[in-house]
Parts: sequence; C-alpha cells; structure tokens
Amino acid sequence: MSALIDLLTSGIVQRVALGAALLGAIAGMLGAFAVLRRQSLLGDALAHAALPGVCLGFLIAGARDLGSILAGAFFTGALAALCMMLITRTTRLKTDAALGIVLSVFFAVGVVLLTHVQARGGAASAGLGSFLFGQAAAILPGDLWLMGGIGALALGLVLGLWKEMKLVSFDPDFARAQGWPVTAIEALMTVMVALAIVLGLQLVGVVLMVALLIAPAAAARQWTRSLGGMVAVSAAIGAASGLGGALVSAGTRGLATGPVVVLIASAVVLVSLMVAPGRGVLWQALAARRARARIGEARVLAAMQGLAQAHGDPAYATERGMLETALGGAPEPARLTALEKRGLIRPVTHAPETTPHWELTEAGHAEATRSEKGRAP
Repeated sequence: MSALIDLLTSGIVQRVALGAALLGAIAGMLGAFAVLRRQSLLGDALAHAALPGVCLGFLIAGARDLGSILAGAFFTGALAALCMMLITRTTRLKTDAALGIVLSVFFAVGVVLLTHVQARGGAASAGLGSFLFGQAAAILPGDLWLMGGIGALALGLVLGLWKEMKLVSFDPDFARAQGWPVTAIEALMTVMVALAIVLGLQLVGVVLMVALLIAPAAAARQWTRSLGGMVAVSAAIGAASGLGGALVSAGTRGLATGPVVVLIASAVVLVSLMVAPGRGVLWQALAARRARARIGEARVLAAMQGLAQAHGDPAYATERGMLETALGGAPEPARLTALEKRGLIRPVTHAPETTPHWELTEAGHAEATRSEKGRAP
C-alpha cells in the first residue's frame, strides 16, 4: 500500500500520467473525425513524416530544444499532407498510393537525417532516437501547459465548427454543393490531426502515435451511433488508456509508457469489437442465432397451419412425422418447446395413436398468419 502511495505522489509519475491522459483525450477526439473520413492511414503518414522535422528542428536549434523539434515536426507533417493532396489531385494515383509514397519517402529521409545527426556525436543528439518510440519520463511541466493549451484550442475549434466538420465528415459532396469551403475545412482537420501527432511524439513516438490516434475512435465507434457520443467516448477511452498506461509502466520496472498505452487502447478495441451492444461479434452471433430460431419457428407454425387448412380443422393434431415431411427434416425439440412456452402450440393426445401430437392455439394461428403476410411480396 505504501508503495502505491509513493508511486501516486511522485512528481514524475503525476506529470507523465497527466500528460498521457491529455494526449489520449486530444488524440481520441480528433481521431474520431479521421476514422469517419476513412483517413486512418493519414495519421500514420503524418506521424512518420514528422521524423525528418524532428531532426531538422535539432539541426536548426543546435540543441535538443523541444519547441524547435516540435515546430520542425509540425512543418514536415504539414508538408507531407500538402504533398498527398497534390499527388491525388494532379495525378491518377489513388489516396492509398499517395499515402504509401509520402509515408515511405518522408520516413526514409527522417532515418537518413537521424543517422547523420547521431553520427555527429554529442549528448543531445543521442536522445533523438527516443522520438521513434517516445520517452515519457522526459515530460516537463511546460510540456503539460503546451498540451493543455493545444487541447483547449482543438476543443474550441471542434465546438465552433461542429456543424461544418460533421457534414464534411459524412457527406463532403453535399457540403461542396452547398457552397461550403470543403477543402479549407478538410485542411483544418488535417492540421489538427498533425498537431495531435506532434504532441504525442515525445510520449508515444513516431511509430506508435497512429495507434493512439485511431484505436480510441475505432473502439468508440462500436458503442455509439451519434457523432457527439463517438467523439466524447473516444476522448474518454484515449484519456483512460493514457492514464492506465502511465500508471502500469510506472509501477513495473522496464516497461516503456508509450507501448503500454497503445496496448491498453488496443485491448479496449478488441473488447469493443467483441461485446459492444448491437455491433460486437458476440452480439451479432447471438442476433443471427435468434433470427435462425425465429425463422425455424415460423416454418413450424406455417407447416402446422397448412396441414390444419388442408384438413379443414383449425385444431388439427399434427404428428411429428407430418412435420418432418412438411419441413424436409425433423423439427428440433428445443424449437417445439420454445413454441409451447410462447403459447403458440400445445401438446395433445390423438387416440389410438401414442406418438406426440401438437395443435396450434389461437395465438399460434395469428402468429402464423402474421408471418405469412410478412413474407408476402
């Protein structure tokens, strides 16, 4: 217990936890729009394109100055986004091809620059490699203020341009037909994503930042059907993943914060895909099973009603063999039991025969008639 208290009262742990929560909330909020616009790979491309900016910021500043490094990362990220737009609009290449080209080229340039900087030597250059996978312990109080400020700016833009961003995310063609500046709005949304990526470089790193951007939104998409709910849930999942990852890595020796945060967010995605109401794999499997059961029960009722009409007796007692012939196979006992519990059929005796017989109740006749009308064209 004392170890836990010492952990929670540590200044470094508090800074890392708060920074991870802020970053997760920002990335989750903005990632929701990237997922809805089917631009998940855009975040990956921008994250990898930030690496050459990190190196350029270091070379220009001549030291490991975080402000210069983040400014350089934002510049190359924005340049990468511009290059993707130019490729897709001036050539016949599709978006996925443009993303692949920009990602690989910018990341290759970044690796070359990183190798060059590290070859020059110096204690400051040795820490640039941490931007590949992040170094949460290096977060300073000033970084938290920067994250909070950018987070507040992003939230203000989302709330102020909510209607425009919502329409562009779901139906950009309609927005364009209404005369809205779709290109400008999309560019603003891309810049906001780039800002989130730049903020996450120190905590999560270039390689894993896209996961923190996309995973909370992908999980939130399974739990809600409204944009507002998705953005809120995505931000909450991102913040919880960041906070949980920071605490787990702080309490376990040798675990880096960034990968743990991503693993927690990925676990939330997996759970959401499996059990989310209405959309989860388990829910869909259960719904499919129920649908098959309803279809099977409707066939039994239709067969019994057909036999009753053929014999001119609404209370005609149907024997199992008759149902087997009418259905092309023996009805499942569980299905007959379910119909009995619902009060649609009831077991009857049919002397002198001793085999099981059933007859439709009034409710069973009504249900069979409704099912038949539902199948009618």
